[in-house]
Amino acid sequence: MSSLIDSVNPWLVAIGLNTILLGLAWIAPKKLLTPAGLFHAWFLAILIWVTLGWQGYAVVMFYFLVGSGVTRIGMAQKEAEGIAEKRSGARGPENVWGSALTGALCALGVGIINSEFIVPSAQFIVPNLQSLLLLGYVASFSTKLADTTASEVGKAYGKSTFLITTLQPVPRGTEGAVSLEGTLAGIVASVAIAFVGWGVGLIDLLGVAWCVLAAFIATNLESVIGATLQSKYTWLTNEVVNIFNTLIGAITAVLLAWTWISIIK
Repeated sequence: MSSLIDSVNPWLVAIGLNTILLGLAWIAPKKLLTPAGLFHAWFLAILIWVTLGWQGYAVVMFYFLVGSGVTRIGMAQKEAEGIAEKRSGARGPENVWGSALTGALCALGVGIINSEFIVPSAQFIVPNLQSLLLLGYVASFSTKLADTTASEVGKAYGKSTFLITTLQPVPRGTEGAVSLEGTLAGIVASVAIAFVGWGVGLIDLLGVAWCVLAAFIATNLESVIGATLQSKYTWLTNEVVNIFNTLIGAITAVLLAWTWISIIK
């Protein structure tokens, strides 16, 4: 089945498949994306399919579906407390790119490597460049799903929430707050999506470990940013912080893998 898909022009498959999905999402009673968010997600999905095939597509779809699902956990309670995501969790363009810009750049890098325009010496400058970019891709979504899950589960079920910088108790939904329930849920989420990346052949089992560790580090650093800097700078919106979060996750995973490769050589 996968060989049949791979043999068809990827642009035709990507545009056809995602146009159908866009139409279904448009008429669905439960809106997971705003109209503008649908268009941006359509463009992103085409980019991912063309550069990484159905394997990369599976990872981003897993993130989107699970991330949208956990956002709606305890929605009525979170809305009553004023800590729910805006638009009842429906994603706009800013959410799409805040979550996926890092992954899209990794995918684009892989696409360039596999194109006829790549400079032959690039792989000698950075050995295993494509594998590292694929790891960065999976790690970025592993990080974002961990962050989303930790935040939403913590808001809904966190019995005790603490500011990560001082460990002082704070209300649920406070920027930079963490909880045991949310942290554990975030780890489970990062493991799940990393195994999806392994299952479709984008990373190996060691890559799963790098993704989970990088997601844990990046998610906690994101909480530090939220607790210390986000309220001081108006440009540091949640979406911008999400870009930094996924970028930290991807870079951390790549550095861990690169360091490991250097050690075992």
